[in-house]
Amino acid sequence: MAKLHSYCLALRWTGADQGPTTSYGAYSRDYVIEAPGKPEIKGSSEPAFRGDAARANPEEMLLAALSACHMLWYLHLCAEAGVHVTAYEDAPTGEMDPSAPGGGRFTNAVLRPKAVISPGGDEAEALSLHEPAHAKCFIANSVNFPVRCAPTIVVA
Repeated sequence: MAKLHSYCLALRWTGADQGPTTSYGAYSRDYVIEAPGKPEIKGSSEPAFRGDAARANPEEMLLAALSACHMLWYLHLCAEAGVHVTAYEDAPTGEMDPSAPGGGRFTNAVLRPKAVISPGGDEAEALSLHEPAHAKCFIANSVNFPVRCAPTIVVA
């Protein structure tokens, strides 16, 4: 049996300094995420839910986790296959339905990775590696909504 990987962090509500939860509109949604030895991440709810637009919100962090997990698997598979990626970027999008039963839920996400490969590289192989990367992504395998991948390959 494979060894389980465990993760831990601390989430601390920093909005308490601005007052208690006396009403829905009266309290701050600000918080920080702390993990040992790493910079803190300042978060809030999205502005539609009275959050601070200058801070990361959970919905953005979910998209970032999906995108980063796909990228890391893709780079791994490219390295194994001899596909030399020289640049990579993504512009993921997602939709959340706040009226869904249970308080809302994401209904879909689309990753739009763009990988640049070395001259002479196999563009078809580079494109095909997105499928197994998507299949192996821990985060995409953990969510209950469809995550699509619409990749682009550029030969430098």
